[in-house]
Amino acid sequence: MKDYYAVLGVPRDASETEIKKAYRKLARELHPDVAGSAGEERFKEVAAAYDVLGHADKRAQYDRGVDPRSASGAGAGPQGFGFEDIFETFFGGGGGGGPFGGAPRGPASRTQRGGDTLVQAEVSLREAVFGVSREVLVDLADVCGTCHGSCCAPGTSPTSCRQCNGTGSVQRVARSLLGQVMTTAPCPTCGGYGSTIDHPCGECSGQGRTHSRHTVKVDIPAGVATGTRIRMTGAGDAGVAGGPKGDLYIEIREKADPVIERRGDDLHCTLEVPMTAAALGTVLSVDTFDGPQDVDVRPGTHSGSTVRLKGLGVGRLQRSGRGDLHVHLDVVTPTDLTDEQAELLRRLATLRDEETPDGRLAPIGGGVFSRLKDAFMGRER
Repeated sequence: MKDYYAVLGVPRDASETEIKKAYRKLARELHPDVAGSAGEERFKEVAAAYDVLGHADKRAQYDRGVDPRSASGAGAGPQGFGFEDIFETFFGGGGGGGPFGGAPRGPASRTQRGGDTLVQAEVSLREAVFGVSREVLVDLADVCGTCHGSCCAPGTSPTSCRQCNGTGSVQRVARSLLGQVMTTAPCPTCGGYGSTIDHPCGECSGQGRTHSRHTVKVDIPAGVATGTRIRMTGAGDAGVAGGPKGDLYIEIREKADPVIERRGDDLHCTLEVPMTAAALGTVLSVDTFDGPQDVDVRPGTHSGSTVRLKGLGVGRLQRSGRGDLHVHLDVVTPTDLTDEQAELLRRLATLRDEETPDGRLAPIGGGVFSRLKDAFMGRER
């Protein structure tokens, strides 16, 4: 059984698009009008391979070890050559109007969907936490107010094309493997539309749309981050000749906060704690996006300790709930002691037998360095 995959030069797991692309490339190179009679046999092999691999049912039979061309006798007739694809490869369209094609296609529509538009909106971290309504300026195409999308000057209308008689296509004779065949191509005069606009609208230059600046209100949900895109269906550019509008995309840029950092859905901040308060324990107030919150500093707190305030983080995008706020405690050692304060600390050192302390290495997993390392690794994750 012939290896059709090898004939087309594609792997056995090639997609339908890859097979079609390989076939068209080889067909152009090997067509007798290009390669002469020397490439005729090879051209037939390529066409036969595509007749099998280019059709899902035949390819499935072939992959099971059955050559559908041999089984059905398809190799002897012209139906095995994929003429519709050959016409499309060489002539830009199907063989309409000829002995192997159907009726010519109808005229193309001038109406086209409008393009999608992308604009950026900057939000603060607070706005990303809770969501916000924002107005953005964007230049958009609108249906022309003069011709209302008809593309014609007021009082006029499109004229039926004289060359194609309104069909949008013309027929021509082209050479092929089987001799001369009749093919169909878009009319060069009207571009395939079947009509011409002899008096285009002066306001929109015959496009059926004009451009202007708009103020668009967009609801930005909680949880957005830099790179998040919000799609507003049907809010983009109006289409050509009265076509439907495209979509508007709002791309978010999140501005960093000076004191609170975001890591996913969680927020992190650092709270400075006086040395005495860390030793004795206290309750401190910290400003959050939800207002002042109490932070319980336990007696003997070390630098690098963290207090988690649940549910005070970022709102989860398209999900319920919020992340947490992690308050990192930084114990501040005083450097501007008065004589009296220094004397009190010396008395405390005497009472604690710490006048001449011995340095001790902290065990692995404990101490300030380890806590700082854990905090850093958590940030990296």
